[in-house]
Amino acid sequence: MPHRRNVAHTSALWLVAIVSLLPILATACSPQSERPAGTQPAAATLPAATTRPASAATIPAGWPPKPPAAAEFADLRLAMVRSQIAQPDDDRLPVADPRVLEAMRAAPRHVFAPNHLPSAAYGDWPLPIGQGQTISQPYIVALMTQLLKLSPDSSVLEIGTGSGYQAAVLAHLTPHVYTIEIVEPLARQAMRVLREQGYDTVQCRIGDGHNGWPQAAPFDGIIVTCAADQVPKPLWDQLKVGGRIVIPIGRPDSVQRLEVITKTADGQRQQETVIPVRFVPMTGKRN
Repeated sequence: MPHRRNVAHTSALWLVAIVSLLPILATACSPQSERPAGTQPAAATLPAATTRPASAATIPAGWPPKPPAAAEFADLRLAMVRSQIAQPDDDRLPVADPRVLEAMRAAPRHVFAPNHLPSAAYGDWPLPIGQGQTISQPYIVALMTQLLKLSPDSSVLEIGTGSGYQAAVLAHLTPHVYTIEIVEPLARQAMRVLREQGYDTVQCRIGDGHNGWPQAAPFDGIIVTCAADQVPKPLWDQLKVGGRIVIPIGRPDSVQRLEVITKTADGQRQQETVIPVRFVPMTGKRN
């Protein structure tokens, strides 16, 4: 499960970004590698996939979600958003989108990192979640979410479910969230927690993230939480005109670039480099 970061423009910011993000071996991505040995699980959906035309702007009953665990440790989430995300006390670029900030205040991060104390879950760092994977630091989750520029009727695909925390944050912005995870134990654990917390609109599939989710395409946004040397072609094909892919690009053995790539009206790529990052590599079939 691999992962994320955003715009930096001063040399100091780049340095801080590299230092703070290198440890982030984000969420789980496509097929095996950096996962337990064994055969690749057959593609599956948890629960049975109920795909919808991505153009449908219907808002289901019960959205936005109201996770019961949000009643716990609200003070820690408020402090997290204030000091790490909205007003970071270093050179990181603040996250300013009010909907993203509210989503970060609402999603109970501690239930997605159950093996850690709440004070650690809301700290300014990534955390291990098992299977050799981690949950990204809150700032990175917020930053990548902001870069997607989602609205309530947007459809978004996440490559690398991991703990389920990023999907939960996305689900506060839109009910149309699709997420793919290659590591079956992580996928099942994430879906259990998401269901327990009322994130019933999130669709999760076990499979190779390189292939995307064609039955639910096209998407307004795609977020890839692992590093690739280029955007997999199926993901680009499944992006709407005007849509945005947020993805770390670069070699797995070096610092990568967090990129935002927009599909223009003529199908071309408008690319923006945000900040230097370090994610685990995307694995699985190359397209």
